[in-house]
Amino acid sequence: MYDTLLFLHVLSAFALMITVVVFSAFALGAASNGRILTVSNALWAVGGLGTLGFGIWLAIYVKGYAISDGWIIAAIVLWVVANAFGGKAQVGFSDKADERARAQAALMHWLRSLAVLALLVVMIYKPGA
Repeated sequence: MYDTLLFLHVLSAFALMITVVVFSAFALGAASNGRILTVSNALWAVGGLGTLGFGIWLAIYVKGYAISDGWIIAAIVLWVVANAFGGKAQVGFSDKADERARAQAALMHWLRSLAVLALLVVMIYKPGA
C-alpha cells in the first residue's frame, strides 16, 4: 500500500511540475494557447488534489509521521500559497489578457514557482522530522 500511495503522490507532483514548466514558457514570452492553458490548468488541479490527498493519506498511513508534524503543516501551507498564486497566474495568461495582466500573471507565476520549490525542499529534507 505504501508504494502505491507514494507513487501516486509523486505522479501528482509531476503533474504540478508540468504546469510550472508550461507557465514558465508563457511568463518568458511564449504566445499563450487556449488549449495548452486549459490542459495545464487541468493538470494543476489534478496534481494539486493528488499531492494533497495522497500526501495526507501517506502521513496517516506511515507510523513515523503525523499530520501535526511541522514539515507536513509547512507543506500544506506552501501548497495553499502556491494555489493562491497559481489562480491569479491562470487568469492573466488567457488570450484576452492585456499586457499589464500578463505581467501581473508572470509575477504570480514566479511566486508560485518559488512556493513549489520551497514545497519540494520541505518534502525532500523533512525539516524537524
